[in-house]
Amino acid sequence: MQRYFVQEPFNEVGETVITGDNARHMSKVMRMAVGDKIIAVHIDTAYICEILDIDQNVTVRQTGETIPSPEMPINVDIACGLPKGDKLDLITQKGTELGMHALIPFSAERSIVKWDDKKGEKKTERLQKIAQEAAEQSHRTHVPAILHPIAFKKLLEIIPNYDAVFIADEEDAKQEVRTRFADKLKKVYDMKSESILLIFGPEGGISRKESAALIDAGAQTMSLGPRILRAETAPLYALSAISYEFE
Repeated sequence: MQRYFVQEPFNEVGETVITGDNARHMSKVMRMAVGDKIIAVHIDTAYICEILDIDQNVTVRQTGETIPSPEMPINVDIACGLPKGDKLDLITQKGTELGMHALIPFSAERSIVKWDDKKGEKKTERLQKIAQEAAEQSHRTHVPAILHPIAFKKLLEIIPNYDAVFIADEEDAKQEVRTRFADKLKKVYDMKSESILLIFGPEGGISRKESAALIDAGAQTMSLGPRILRAETAPLYALSAISYEFE
């Protein structure tokens, strides 16, 4: 069954009206008809619904069946220094498929890209649409929030909001004795933590100054192995490791 995220709440008899792009997709692309069933996701719950009426808008009603949530048992937010090109697109799409809870781009010291505030809102909206499409494809019940890029100072301020914060530090990866990410994840698992923030640099990585500031604010380093990963690869590697440990 096709999955759609709906904004309008269900009424007392379990009905809601789907509008906009979702309605057009159902009627024009999928060629759905009255009686067909879909999965409508509202506030992190997936309901199996039947189509009652389909035109410009689509009216659906709950059948009484729901689908178990496939979400990770821990919220994992990704903070990444602004990378070049379309790498944020890839991180958004694949990160959503791998269970990311939210994406927080930030202006890092080594970021070559400078975010244009005038065009930034449209870029964020496009990334949010990529996240929704990826969430539908991967049958999630939560669409990751894509935040507008923040300053490094703001990143330091939000660290206390998380149970655990890790920095992907390439200098750590170069050491003969590395801090194994698996060992640190086991501790997080044993503590029954509810949220993790993973911080990644842009091309060139996190600067020494930034790393020191993050550690002073409560973050700890993590090593993702002896090989240096690209800016768009490291977040996906870490999400996979967390999924293995927690799921």
